[in-house]
Amino acid sequence: MAGDDDQGGGGADGVKPKAAWRKGPGKPGSGKPSFGKPSFGRPGYGKKPGYRPGGRGPAPRRDPRNAPEDGVAVIYGWHPGCEALRNPQRKIRKLLATENAVNRLTAELGTLPVTPELVAPREIDRLLTPDAVHQGIYIEADPLDHPGGIDGLGADALVLVLDQITDPHNVGAILRSAAAFGVTAIVTTARHSPAATGVLAKSASGGLEHVPFITVRNLGDALERLGEHGFYRIGLDSEGAEDFDALTPRMPLALVLGAEGKGLRQRTRACCDVVARLEMPGVIKSLNVSNAAAVTLHTLTRKLARGSAAS
Repeated sequence: MAGDDDQGGGGADGVKPKAAWRKGPGKPGSGKPSFGKPSFGRPGYGKKPGYRPGGRGPAPRRDPRNAPEDGVAVIYGWHPGCEALRNPQRKIRKLLATENAVNRLTAELGTLPVTPELVAPREIDRLLTPDAVHQGIYIEADPLDHPGGIDGLGADALVLVLDQITDPHNVGAILRSAAAFGVTAIVTTARHSPAATGVLAKSASGGLEHVPFITVRNLGDALERLGEHGFYRIGLDSEGAEDFDALTPRMPLALVLGAEGKGLRQRTRACCDVVARLEMPGVIKSLNVSNAAAVTLHTLTRKLARGSAAS
């Protein structure tokens, strides 16, 4: 698999090289060289498994955010795996699962869309980072296709627009909240944003299968396009001029979130109809972006529900 770097110093084909035997000085009077212990060309050979020079813990496994091939999404864990297998739009290429996981999956889903390959947990461990919680499920699949893009969003759409939020845990958590609050789609840039795979999919806990993840080349152009389609564009910023609670939202609506620290970029702000803040009664006046998204979506959906009831 592309990007699968053998931590043990193996050859280009992933096969570990044979040991290089060292010639010793030979026994006195024998006239023949003797052979010493094998050297594998790395410090710490012979130590317990997982040894790393300097006491830094086990060598890292491959990062799941790097797909095994171009255009392949990696999905692991119980909730992301179940939702991917449930999704008829998700083309599954490969399913690796432990025996226990297969039993759970068949009990939950019935017939699986692909035949699973039974593996031991350590076989999945080798494909992921040490902190990845896979629960015996590893999937390689095609990315989901959203051919309509932003032009295919309807008049009642609620969209989240992410301005260069790069942390996959944050984006995944935002996706999870988006699925919980009925968001129509998430729009982000093709660059300076995490791919819809691996850590992001795990953090979304299945939300990736329910909320279209639309990437665009230029976020400012996309916001202008949304404006042409009648979207009310609300930028969220801790220094926003308006109190979010005081706004009267209307559909279709785009909620625009910026990266932590940087916030909304200048053109992004200029493309919003209003930039608002969440009022914080405590001493800390800002939230993690995924928490801010969840709080705002909760407030927003209640406001929209009240507006619909009043009309």
